[in-house]
Order: sequence, then C-alpha cells, then structure tokens
Amino acid sequence: MLEDRQTAPSATPWPAAYPQGYAVVDVETTGLARDDRIVSAAVYRLDARGEVEDHWYTLVNPERDPGPVWIHGLTSEVLEGAPLFPEIAEEFATRLEGRVLVAHNAVFDWSMIAREYARAEREAPVRQRLCTIALSKELRLPLANHKLESLAAHFGVVQQRAHHALDDARVLAEAFRPSLHTAARDGVRLPLLECRPLTEWTDRAAPLIGRQSGSSGGYSSGPPASWRPSRKRPACPYPNPGRYEPGKQLKQGMRIAFSGDTSVERDLLEDRAVEAGLHVATSLSRLTSLLVTNDPESGTSKVVKARQFGTPVVDEAAFGQLLGNVEPAEGPAAQK
Repeated sequence: MLEDRQTAPSATPWPAAYPQGYAVVDVETTGLARDDRIVSAAVYRLDARGEVEDHWYTLVNPERDPGPVWIHGLTSEVLEGAPLFPEIAEEFATRLEGRVLVAHNAVFDWSMIAREYARAEREAPVRQRLCTIALSKELRLPLANHKLESLAAHFGVVQQRAHHALDDARVLAEAFRPSLHTAARDGVRLPLLECRPLTEWTDRAAPLIGRQSGSSGGYSSGPPASWRPSRKRPACPYPNPGRYEPGKQLKQGMRIAFSGDTSVERDLLEDRAVEAGLHVATSLSRLTSLLVTNDPESGTSKVVKARQFGTPVVDEAAFGQLLGNVEPAEGPAAQK
C-alpha cells in the first residue's frame, strides 16, 4: 500500500555521507527473552531525506503464547490464522534491503528480527541500524525521557494506537524526518551501528499459541500483576565478578541497577538481565557493577551514589547491546 510521496524541496544542504534510504521498523513481540517471537511487524520505507515512500504491516503467528496481550492487543484467536514468519520473510526482506534500519531502541527490534530470520535459516538483509534514542541524544533534544511518546510530542506527532506496530512505525517515521533534517543542518554525524545477522539458531521449548492460562506456564491475558506473579526473584547463582569495565563484556553475576524511565517496560528489561545471568539490584552500593540510566545528569539517589562510588554508567541502548553477549561466569555457580 503506497502513500502519496512527499516531494517538497528542502533548502538543507544534504551530507553526501548520509544513507540513501531508511526502513523505519516496529515489531511487537511475545516478550523480551531470546526465545520470544514477533507477533506483528511494520515498515515505513523512507528516501534519503526521510520522505515516506510506502508502508507495510503484517501479523505473524508466533506458534506460541502471544504474551502481554494487554500491551499489543493481539490474542491467540487473532494470531491463529496469521502467516508464520518464514511465510512473510521474503516480503519483509524486500522492505529492508539496502536500507538503514531505524527503530526506537533499535538493538531490541534488530535482535528480534535477526533471531526470526535465523530460525527460518535465512539472513536479514540489514547491515546498519540507527536508534532514534541515540539520535535524540546526539541532537540534544530537550526530552523529559526517552520514550517514543515524548519524542513524538516534541515534534507534534499525534499517536493514535500506542503499541500497534503500524502506528508506532508511522509515529517514528514522522518524528525521524525532522530529526534527520536537524542533523543534516547542524552537520551531525548519524549514530549508525553495524548489524551482524545470526547464522544459526536453536530454540528452547516455549508454550504453544493458544495456551494463555496461568496453569499452562504461559502468559495471562490480564494486567501485568497476573502474568508476573511476583517481582521477588531467586538469588543469582553466580558470584559477583566486580565492576563492569567500559569496552568489555558484561559477565554473569554482575550486579545491575536501573534508574529513571526506560523505553522498554522496566520489568521486562530486568527480566532480560536476569535471564542473561545478571543480578538486578534494587539499590546502588559499592558492590554495584553497573548503573543503567537514560538520564545520567539527573539527581536521583542512584545517579548521585554512582558518581560517589565511581560506578560505571551506560544508557538503555548500550545496555541492550551488552546483553547480547554476556560472558559466562568462571567456575561453578555459587550463592553470593
């Protein structure tokens, strides 16, 4: 489905080094773990100056429980007749081919897409990605936080259906265009990162689609309290190896603290950390390995203590990248 292409001339001198086209992407998923699946995907293709060329949307049958239905609204019944990912992989690929993938917290969307292609024994045709959170920081936009709704409000973009992949992609495309023009005007280098497709995949067991009751081991379709019975977690089985060293990998057992707003739901982000073998700390101490915050200049108690203790600090996007390659703990697991 094509939209009317916007052809208004721009007076902004365009940097020759900027990409020739973009694919603004949003995927809704069954969760945030490595074995979670895509349930819907949308792509807005933009030209070199950020003008819309066309858009595309599809549901995807994840072949398992749909996860947080109260967020994305896609039930087992809705997804049961949807195509499987291998059936839409070719069309999806044509939308991505030769373009920079643009997403809000792009490391998450790219990771989910790369895993789906690996399961289908294919590679996603993406070589670079651009995170709009990182771009907003480069542009020093005066945002209250790094949520998509804040970026949209800054540029006067009206969101109609939050957490619907097509509308989220539209909102992001409309907010990305003025961001791109601002970057071009000010001579800002775009924060492009390399995408390395996965070449193989082994799935762990996951609940099948249709099993939404608590007794099945899947997610509930109710509010968050019903699908996550308790935020109290068992002790991390690995000893704390100490502080994170910038430029190196995270290691299992490291104590991770979070502060401030995140673009991904905090509970889900913390669960990703726990699944990677990290310890999520509710407070910050001299033993904390790393603080994750999108606002390191804030005066929260955790940020203040991090400065006092010299605790390393990274933002959410950087933490998402680090989660993709956590170093195993040395020796047998031990209680701290």
